[in-house]
Amino acid sequence: MHQEIYFEQAMEQSLLENGGYEKGDAADFDPALALFPDEVLAFIETSQPKPWQALVKLHGDRAGQVLLTALTKELASKTALHVLRHGFKCFGRTFRLAWFAPNSTMNPQAAQRYASNRLRVTRQVHFSETHPKKSLDMVLSVNGLPVVTLELKNPMTGQTADHAMHQYRNDRDPAEPVFRFKERALVHFAVDPDQAFMTTRLSGGKTFFLPFNRGHHFGAGNPPASDGNYRTAYLWEQVLTRDSLMDILARFLHLEVSETRVVTKQGVKRHRKETLIFPRYHQLDAVRKLVASACEQGPGHNYLVQHSAGSGKSNSIAWLAHRLSSLHDGNDEKVFDTVVVITDRRVLDQQLQNTIHQFEHKQGVVQKIDDNTQQLAQALASGVPVIISTIQKFPFITQAMETLANKGE
Repeated sequence: MHQEIYFEQAMEQSLLENGGYEKGDAADFDPALALFPDEVLAFIETSQPKPWQALVKLHGDRAGQVLLTALTKELASKTALHVLRHGFKCFGRTFRLAWFAPNSTMNPQAAQRYASNRLRVTRQVHFSETHPKKSLDMVLSVNGLPVVTLELKNPMTGQTADHAMHQYRNDRDPAEPVFRFKERALVHFAVDPDQAFMTTRLSGGKTFFLPFNRGHHFGAGNPPASDGNYRTAYLWEQVLTRDSLMDILARFLHLEVSETRVVTKQGVKRHRKETLIFPRYHQLDAVRKLVASACEQGPGHNYLVQHSAGSGKSNSIAWLAHRLSSLHDGNDEKVFDTVVVITDRRVLDQQLQNTIHQFEHKQGVVQKIDDNTQQLAQALASGVPVIISTIQKFPFITQAMETLANKGE
C-alpha cells in the first residue's frame, strides 16, 4: 500500500463493513451551513414525523429552510454538543438532532430511536466557499452534522501525521464554518498508519495536538499490529465505530470552563477559558474496561488504575463515576445504588460536579459531603447517585455505611 488513498480506502471500508456507517456523498455538503442539509432533514422527517408535519403545515415548502436556520442559530449559540444531547427549538417545538443508547433495554422505543441515527463516512469533503478546491480527507457525520474530521497521511508517500498536523495548523482556517470551535466538528484527527493525534480546537499555528496512541512498552507510540494491519487500526475499528462514537458524544465529551482573575491598575479582569475535552485512548480504554467488568461481575471487586501526572485523572474519575451510577446488568438491574468518590484534593470536588452536571442536568445527581456523618447517611439513604467527599471525611463514610447496614438487618 504505497499511496495515501489506499490508507484512506482501508479506513472507509472498515467503517462501512464493520463500523455501522453508510457512505456519504461529498457533493451533499453545504460549506456555508457546514452541514449535510438533506441528511438533517431526512433524519428529522423520519424520526420525528409529528413535529415535522406541524412545521410543514405552518411553513409549507419553506419548512426545511426554516428548520435549518433555527438549527444553525442554536449550534452557534448553544454549541453542537448541547444540540446533539438536548435538541434545538424551532417555532416552539423541540427537535432532536440525535438519539442516544438507553442505559437499559426496558424501553423498546428508546432503542428504536437510537437505531434511527444516520452515521455517514464521507471522503474528500470540500469545506470552503472561498477556497473551493480545498478538501478534508474524511468527515464523519451524525444525522447531517459533521462531528469528526480526519487528515490521513502515509509515510510511503513521504508524509506522516506530523504533516497532517501542519496542514491543520497552517492550511485550515479556524474561521471556516466547519472548524468553528464548539459549533460544528468536535474533534480533528491527524493520522498515519503508525500514529494518531487529535485536537478539539483549531487555532492556526497555536493549535495544540494530543497523542491518541495506545502506548508501547510504557512509552509513546503504538505496538505493532499482530495481524499485519495498520498500527492505528484501533482508531477506526474500536473508537470511531457507530456505537463507540455515539457513546463518546453522549457520555464523554464535555466543555471544561475555567476562570482566572488578574488584578490590574484598572481593576480586576476575568479571563474565561473553554476547553472541549475528548477522551484520550487510555482514558476511554480504562473507563470502558472497568464498566464492562462491573456490569459482568457486579459490586464487591477491587481495581487499580494507574495514571501519570497530567494524564487526566479528574476526567477519568468523573466519567467512571457517572457511568457506574447508571449502570445496569444483563438483567436490567441497577448494579450500584450510589457511587462514592473519595479524593484528597478539594479542588476536585467542583471539577467532578461540573463535569457530571454536563451529562445530567438534574438537581441532586451529585452531592458534596462537607459536614458530618449524618449528612452522609442521609445522602446514602436517599439514593443520591454520586457522592463526593475528601479523604478527611473517610471515617464518616465507613461509619455511615455500618449504620445503614445495621438498619438493613
